[in-house]
Amino acid sequence: MSAVMNETAQGGKSAEKIALENNKLHKRLCRLVGQAIGDFNMIEDGDKVMVCLSGGKDSYALLDILMTLRERAPIHFDIVAVNLDQKQPNFPAEVLPAYLTELGIAFHIENQDTYSIVKRLIPEGKTTCSLCSRLRRGILYRVADELGATKIALGHHRDDILETFFLNMFFGGKLKGMPAKLVSDDGKHVVIRPMAYVKEADTARYAEVKGFPIIPCDLCGSQENLQRKQIKAMLREWEKKHPGRVENIYSSLSTVVPSHLMDRALFDFVNVKADGVPNPLGDIAFDEEPCATPTTMPGTIPLQSF
Repeated sequence: MSAVMNETAQGGKSAEKIALENNKLHKRLCRLVGQAIGDFNMIEDGDKVMVCLSGGKDSYALLDILMTLRERAPIHFDIVAVNLDQKQPNFPAEVLPAYLTELGIAFHIENQDTYSIVKRLIPEGKTTCSLCSRLRRGILYRVADELGATKIALGHHRDDILETFFLNMFFGGKLKGMPAKLVSDDGKHVVIRPMAYVKEADTARYAEVKGFPIIPCDLCGSQENLQRKQIKAMLREWEKKHPGRVENIYSSLSTVVPSHLMDRALFDFVNVKADGVPNPLGDIAFDEEPCATPTTMPGTIPLQSF
């Protein structure tokens, strides 16, 4: 019965075709996560990677793919899954331990009542993300120390990175995103985001395929007035009306030209002098279409389509 329902849900596709698509999805996720790990040197021989498991689709997918890659990697690294039980009402505390025990993966459940702190300090109707994030981050850093973890892996994907970029630009006045690898604010930990190249749609589909026991969040996940949700809707609309635009924006995050921005700490504008040497990256000062420079990559979106 379940196989028939699954086939019906996927538009009448045959079981063989569904299995083939699911296998392609798994391979794609493994390839993209492996590529990100290699590009940013996220995991090294002997590392103990602490995978922060929230109970959401993305962190489940991260743990699953890292476990696959660990079996194939030419280096040795250990994985420990960590969940912070924030004592939210109706939180099914038995779900994650049962799931992780069945996987046979090392895990640790940290019990801290941050929910009561957030609800006490944040007025009703205000967003709780900032305080919740700070509390959670501090606890996870401590747990990483106690477990001897050398890397802290988070389940943020490509869409999270793009949304953070626009949030910082629109509401923070900063050209700043969410890096694939960074040193924690206490200077003691390396935080990695192995799913930096993965689309959210793929993690959502993978969660369905794997049947992960998703646990909803009653704090940030239940708030409808979040600015992040507005940004997500904006990007979704862009992708619908202008296919390829979001992909180009994401690509731009790793193709930065400091001399064409305005950060004086990033580029020495004060001492710029004409040296008579042609520079293909220089400004085409009198072009009618400033974006149509020789460095425009194939497939980029022309100005007229915006």
